[in-house]
Amino acid sequence: MRPQIVLFGDSITQQSFRSGGWGAALADIYSRKVDVVLRGYSGYNTRWALFILNQIFPLGSAKPLAAVTIFFGANDAARLEGTGKRQHVPVEEYKDNLRKMVQHIKSGSPNALVVLITPPPIDVEGRREYARSVLVHLFTRLLDAKLEPSSVILFGKCLYMAIRPRKRLIGQTKQLVYTPSSVFLANELGLPSVDLWSKMQETDGWQKKFLSDGLHLTPEGNAVVFSEVVKIFDKAGFSDLPYDFPSHSDIDAEHPEKAFLQHCPAV
Repeated sequence: MRPQIVLFGDSITQQSFRSGGWGAALADIYSRKVDVVLRGYSGYNTRWALFILNQIFPLGSAKPLAAVTIFFGANDAARLEGTGKRQHVPVEEYKDNLRKMVQHIKSGSPNALVVLITPPPIDVEGRREYARSVLVHLFTRLLDAKLEPSSVILFGKCLYMAIRPRKRLIGQTKQLVYTPSSVFLANELGLPSVDLWSKMQETDGWQKKFLSDGLHLTPEGNAVVFSEVVKIFDKAGFSDLPYDFPSHSDIDAEHPEKAFLQHCPAV
């Protein structure tokens, strides 16, 4: 069977198969070599992800697992105030949850390459701009519906309270050592990691260049993740993986069965 690369994470992983996404780019360059499997869950933190871990990576599975990316932390690092409270996970628990994920994956697939990806930096002003744009759009739709002005105002206030940006500071992920915790754990376990927080901030204007809404990735931001992950995969020899079936140029038109004997002995 064709081996798998599983992308496991939150919304940044869930969106990675969109146009310009880092997951879609991985699926493209490894086409006919591995199956890139998307397992991203918007809004999830590491605590909730543990509940589905055995479903994503069942022990005793016959499917060969080549690699796994674990990309959580943006929701774990949410502040305890406001809407972030339900998603926040203390940093020590975050680190322990990542450890449990790695141990579970390795217990079922000891040879699988596991890559930890840190959460990206947060652009607070970008989050505010995004929330305001959503508010204006919905508020305009309410006005178009010709509701009573008092109802529109009341609903608008409730809507703002619901979608106002979480109180994340620009340095929160770093300040609460979520990024170092992920990197340190990777070093402790002998795993490769991508320090996305630091990597993105090497570029001036990263806030608009790499983040579409202060948190999720633009195509350029996706390209950063893709580039860093591919470096690790190439170092592990993934670029040299064979095709699952012969190239068309290796097939003899007169005796095509010869090209398939190695892959399909029953031919």
